[in-house]
This record gives sequence, C-alpha cells and structure tokens, in this order.
Amino acid sequence: MFFDHFNYWVFVILLMIGLYTVISRSNLVKKMIGLSMFQIAVFLFYITIGKVEGGTAPILLDKPDVVYSNPLPHVLILTAIVVGVATTALGLSLIARIKETFGTIDEEEILEQEDKS
Repeated sequence: MFFDHFNYWVFVILLMIGLYTVISRSNLVKKMIGLSMFQIAVFLFYITIGKVEGGTAPILLDKPDVVYSNPLPHVLILTAIVVGVATTALGLSLIARIKETFGTIDEEEILEQEDKS
C-alpha cells in the first residue's frame, strides 16, 4: 500500500514539514523556506496526479483505444512555479528591507521593538 501511493506520502510529508517550519520558526528566512517547501509539495501533487498510467501525449490518433494523459495540471504548475518564484523573491526582498529597518530578521525581536515604540 505504501508504494502504491508513494507520491501522496511524499506530498503529505513535504507539506507538513513546510507548514511546521512556517509555524514554528521565528526567523523570517526560515519561514520563507518553509513556504517554498509547502509550494513545492503542492506542485509535486498536481504533477503526479496529471500522469495517467499507460497514457500518451494528447495527440489525436485514429486509434479508438488510446489513453491520453491530461496536460492541464502540468500547464497550471508551470504558471504556479513562476508565481511561486516571484512570491519568494518579493518575500526575500521584504525581509532584506526589514533587516535594514529593524536590524534583525527574528520575528520575536521585531515585535519587541514594535512594543517599545
């Protein structure tokens, strides 16, 4: 059973590691890494469900018994990867700006400085 659904197990493990990292860490860069792991898990899930066992590329043939793979999940993931890279770049640039302003990237220290002012 484990090997029949190996892609789902990898998806769940990566998703939980990413979620745990986002929730448990106070370092903003580590939070961004956790968010990226979360995104990668979702990408992996969509890519693996798009593959049909024994399927071929969706090029129409005159054979009635041909099984086709759906290319839509792969196309959507290409767009999601671009959005994910842009989101990560924006997040890291905001973290750099926060570092310039507060002198730290630790969330707890930033909140302490905010409380003092």
